Amino acid sequence: MNINFLALLLAALSALVVGFIWYNPKVFGNVWMKEIGMEEEEMKGGNMFKMLASTFIYAFLVSFVLQMVVIHQFGALGMVGGDPSKALPSYNAFMADYGTAFRTFKHGALHGFIAGLFMIFPVIGTSALYERRSFKYVMITAGFWIVCFTIMGGIICMMQ
Repeated sequence: MNINFLALLLAALSALVVGFIWYNPKVFGNVWMKEIGMEEEEMKGGNMFKMLASTFIYAFLVSFVLQMVVIHQFGALGMVGGDPSKALPSYNAFMADYGTAFRTFKHGALHGFIAGLFMIFPVIGTSALYERRSFKYVMITAGFWIVCFTIMGGIICMMQ
């Protein structure tokens, strides 16, 4: 199974697009800034190139791991130790029959959503407890990543 780097790059790029929309002042941007105690002037003072580049790199790393969650065939590859050339003939027969099964945007989006809801939401929620952040902050931040995981999972899964 080959890694589709174009899919991973597009998935990472989608996180930037979602972020531009999600954190727009007319959507959740103003509420989020209020919840973290930041003024608009402070936000403008940051190195935007560094933030966007870092966000893209982090999203790429997320997409690299997310493909193993949203593409079932990675499980079959893992069962043979990761090297299909050393697999029994049954692996090749299985991949011939099911190599593209469940490879749709909808299926990837479902698994991305589930991963976001059951992995990201609890992580952000736990961190927010110790940082003394509000539940509103948790919902905005976790909601962003759940939407990102949903879209990223869809993109990764559909691009065979």
